[in-house]
Amino acid sequence: MISVKDKIVLITGASSGIGSACARVFAGAGARLILAARRYDKLEEFAKELRKEYGCETYLISLDVRDLQQVEQVFSNLPENWQNIEILINNAGLSRGLEKLHEGSIPDWQEMIDTNVKGLLYVTRTVVPGMVKRGSGHVVNIGSIAGRAAYPGGSVYCASKAAVRAISEGLKQDLLGTPIRVTEIEPGLVETEFSIVRFHGDTDRAKKVYQDLTPLTGDDVADVVFFCVTRPAHVNISEVLVVPNDQASALLVHRHPPK
Repeated sequence: MISVKDKIVLITGASSGIGSACARVFAGAGARLILAARRYDKLEEFAKELRKEYGCETYLISLDVRDLQQVEQVFSNLPENWQNIEILINNAGLSRGLEKLHEGSIPDWQEMIDTNVKGLLYVTRTVVPGMVKRGSGHVVNIGSIAGRAAYPGGSVYCASKAAVRAISEGLKQDLLGTPIRVTEIEPGLVETEFSIVRFHGDTDRAKKVYQDLTPLTGDDVADVVFFCVTRPAHVNISEVLVVPNDQASALLVHRHPPK
């Protein structure tokens, strides 16, 4: 098992959901955290919690991964003691809408593609060269079960996550012969702000996604991420599909009355 104590971990989309859950797990293991998100006020509150609970050292970045110039500027100007990023968790991502393709919102499509695909590429392209130069590092991309097959109303989101899957596979191939490891985590239903964002703040509609079933939590996914990055150096867990027991595929779920 590899220790992450004092290693620098960069997490995008760190202000909530899977990103913040990952931050807690790594903070508890003694890592130093670079936390990036658009909502800087939430990051500040969260970092205070981490310092109080774990004594965790953090470096906070207000970052929109869709902005290539901002990504390059931020990571080329990190303080010297924060430059050696050992673990990159590409978590920033979202879904917008559930309309049929021929009725869909083009701005929603652009936001999903720019965040889920281009944003992941921008951060990876900026951070991974340092890992290669130092001969050490691990990239974890948060994909989705949606990247395995399309479902009605989700074609563009599914396509963006299929791209994450292809990018993860290609990156591992491109890094073959280096010590850098690449992992893609593909969660099923996770109860976070995901559905609230998808439905543009409609909390009642979002709640119905998880109604009468037991979804995953952000902590469940964070546990899987932590397991993957702490395996012995010769082990690369390339892909993990993790779903709640009430889910068999992107669409096939078992709903039951609360116990």
